[in-house]
Amino acid sequence: MINGNTVLLTGGAGSVGHSLIPRLLDRDPQTLRILDNSEPGLASLKSEISDGRCRFFAGNVRDSDRLARAMSGVNVVIHTAAMKHVDICEYNPFEAVKTNALGLQNVVDAAIDANVDRFVFTSSDKAVHPANTMGTTKLLGEKLVTAGNTYSGGSDIDLASVRFGNVIKSSQSVIPLFTEQIAEGGPITLTDNRMTRFFLTYDDVFDLVTGGARKTTGGEVFVYKMPAIRIPDLADAMIETLAPEYGYAPNDIDIEVIGPRPGETFHEEIMTERESRRAYENDSMYAILPEATETRTPDPPEGFEPVDDIVLSSKDAEKLSKSEIVSLLETNCSIRTSNE
Repeated sequence: MINGNTVLLTGGAGSVGHSLIPRLLDRDPQTLRILDNSEPGLASLKSEISDGRCRFFAGNVRDSDRLARAMSGVNVVIHTAAMKHVDICEYNPFEAVKTNALGLQNVVDAAIDANVDRFVFTSSDKAVHPANTMGTTKLLGEKLVTAGNTYSGGSDIDLASVRFGNVIKSSQSVIPLFTEQIAEGGPITLTDNRMTRFFLTYDDVFDLVTGGARKTTGGEVFVYKMPAIRIPDLADAMIETLAPEYGYAPNDIDIEVIGPRPGETFHEEIMTERESRRAYENDSMYAILPEATETRTPDPPEGFEPVDDIVLSSKDAEKLSKSEIVSLLETNCSIRTSNE
């Protein structure tokens, strides 16, 4: 789906978008258009990436005219632009709606009008039983993307969503936060000892996005099969691994429980019970089919089989051990153990 095609990546200066750029370029697109509303972010990307296939577009997904111009001649759209931080969205819900719902509608409209072939929307597991504004806007976004397949009329576009868990090393996520706190001698701030989360690496993100683009027949929500981690175990593993690198003994770093932030949940879910009844799987991910309607009864994507059993929540999922967490960090976060 990428080789030889023109790809538009929205939110390219964000941590997830940024991670996709070199991986997309490795798939040899004809042109990669990178759209973001951060001028400093685009300037930084332009200085970092010297590749004649890249085009750096300043623009906001709230601006439908700019999107129409950026979308002209595009084959594949990967939409990552969003307000993603739970506490910021909770304090600014009107702005979250403008970007995550109305902005997404603008991108879908522009893609349909430009006769785009494939469209992938990056959603979140916070869209499952949403307990906060960010998750609610992501759920609405999934609904809009699925509906876009019939809303498009006679267009051949296929639109799908992919749900992320927590992405290792993404901006303002728990691993960079814990790293910074350890470097300063602690304490690590833990919101609650019951917290569990699903995690993805940037390679997983790329596989999920491109797999969704390749496999979709229109309207599915794709979910990667992610490992679950107890956040207290993550904190312990990072202290044991990182404290010596910053000149501290592990016992020097305290853990302080500060209580959940507004809109924060103890556990995360990959899909609802209702969705699980129309879920299919392959080796690496699930595909949740859209509900059947009078006009459409969707078939599973090629290579996906019915699912017998799904663990829906990080609370109930098998958790990585502390040694497995350390291995994951070493592989994906440039973290070395102190005895190497």
